[in-house]
Amino acid sequence: MPALSRSLVVLLVLFLSVDATAQAPVRVETVSDSSIVKQIYVNGTVTSPRSALLSTAVGGIVAELMVDEGHRVSTGEPLLILDAELAQLALERALAEVRQQEVALEDAKRRFAEAEKVGTQRGIARTTIESLRTEVTGNEAALAASRAAAREQEAIVNRHTLRAPFAGVVSQRMTEVGEWVNPGNGLLELVAIDNLRFDFRVAQDSYAILTPQTPVEVTLDALPGRSLKGRVDTIVPVKNPGARTFLVRVRTEPDPSVRITPGMSARGKLSIDTGDRGIAVPRDAILRFPDGRVTVWVVDDGGGTPQVHERIVQTGLEFDGFVEVVDGVSAGERVVVRGNETLQEGQEVSILDGVR
Repeated sequence: MPALSRSLVVLLVLFLSVDATAQAPVRVETVSDSSIVKQIYVNGTVTSPRSALLSTAVGGIVAELMVDEGHRVSTGEPLLILDAELAQLALERALAEVRQQEVALEDAKRRFAEAEKVGTQRGIARTTIESLRTEVTGNEAALAASRAAAREQEAIVNRHTLRAPFAGVVSQRMTEVGEWVNPGNGLLELVAIDNLRFDFRVAQDSYAILTPQTPVEVTLDALPGRSLKGRVDTIVPVKNPGARTFLVRVRTEPDPSVRITPGMSARGKLSIDTGDRGIAVPRDAILRFPDGRVTVWVVDDGGGTPQVHERIVQTGLEFDGFVEVVDGVSAGERVVVRGNETLQEGQEVSILDGVR
């Protein structure tokens, strides 16, 4: 081997030897005992608290249609009007009958009052007076019946106008001006867009530990980079027999800057406190190898200069950037969270600022 080549090899060996024994800068964190949280990731949908397929209570021809798909309406706002000409004429006839009965009752009361005032002393028989009393009673009943008929007809006229039962957006229109519609036909679909909620299907094994206080982080494909904080609002304890899941309804904190609509896809992260305490280390401290080994580097500074030792660990749940360690490290020990990719057993290290 030429002298120059031998010199280069010697220098390379010396360089690697120095590099292997040099103090590696690392960042460490102290292992502590903490509450163990089980995190569940679920997919769901934005849903509306109210949705209705609207129809009229009477049949008729659509005379006027005031809304279209996408229109936002308020409670009580007219949406559709049927041709009410015949119903209006019937109402006018009913009101005329009311007036006729009122006149007849006034006349009967007048004749009865005069007969009772004069009495039998002027030759009016008692039976005649009682007949007039009965006539008054009959006219009162007839007037009450005609007034009820008029109110009924007025209600029929009002039912020719379809009004919004709640505030929302018209999501679908299924009729047109000039069409004949029957009672019960679906004409408009109305969906409320305020106080929206998120519906998720959760596996049955989480039912016992899920509570209304469980915090949830919600993300949407329509809002990349944004997350919404919420809590479980309703747990519907009815399993889906096919998927072995149950419904969890989540409400988030109001945020005017976030625009969402029913039907959007959503993802949820439920953080469930298991009630257990254990050892948890930052996720960056964990090294996983193809052969299945899971290790951490533990700092030992009992001899003066800090050194690191590889420790095989057994992991459990992962949550909020931490990993539960079932076996392998103890509270109070320090583990390497930065610079642990190329460490060697027993290597001396220099600890960077920011140790916790």
